[in-house]
Amino acid sequence: MLIVEEAKLSDMESLIDLLTLLFSQEAEFVPERDVQKTGLQTILEDAKIGTIFVLKDEQKIIGMVSLLWTISTALGGRVAFLEDMVLEPAWRGRGGGHMLVEHAIGYAKKLTCKRITLLTDPDNFRAHRFYQQFGFQTSMMQPMRLILTEA
Repeated sequence: MLIVEEAKLSDMESLIDLLTLLFSQEAEFVPERDVQKTGLQTILEDAKIGTIFVLKDEQKIIGMVSLLWTISTALGGRVAFLEDMVLEPAWRGRGGGHMLVEHAIGYAKKLTCKRITLLTDPDNFRAHRFYQQFGFQTSMMQPMRLILTEA
């Protein structure tokens, strides 16, 4: 039976393994265990920053998703960034990803978030179709980045 729950510090190694998988697939990121551990620990130790959810089969973590918080002056309240959505390959297409995203959306609604934003690679059409099932729409805004430090 699959369940979604909040991640704990004791889940760290499994979360890093999942991020290694995710960042191996994405165009802009490179897996670095120590860097990912620092980021995860920062989120897990401060609920004001965000929340990480894990998908478990029995006691084994097979997926994760993160919600990170900020305030939108345009909307006058809390909004979230959905990040690090990843499932073990053997579990893809079996409903677990839907469970994670539905849980994250429900949690954001419970906290009265006014919007959830996410980024995908432009050519990841499978991800685009997946998120569109939940009502996510392409934005007219163009993401831009300024990298201030080397990871």
